[in-house]
Amino acid sequence: MIEGKVQGVFFRTSTLQKARELELLGWIKNTNNGCVEIHAEGKECALEDLIKWCKKGPEDAEVKRVLSNSVPEEYFKSFEII
Repeated sequence: MIEGKVQGVFFRTSTLQKARELELLGWIKNTNNGCVEIHAEGKECALEDLIKWCKKGPEDAEVKRVLSNSVPEEYFKSFEII
């Protein structure tokens, strides 16, 4: 979960590109409370790189907090915006 000014700043599109670059699978979506939620699966080092990237985000984002936790793997075939 990414908190801050993360909607309306191309956060989802930029994250989609980064996740695909890192060969991650899963999804990203806006939440009703103004956050962005991500479910990503892949190699541990790639997941760590995505978390690190999310702490800054795209140029116009103002990330206040990145919350992460482990979730059961769902074996996605791609990474998409939902």
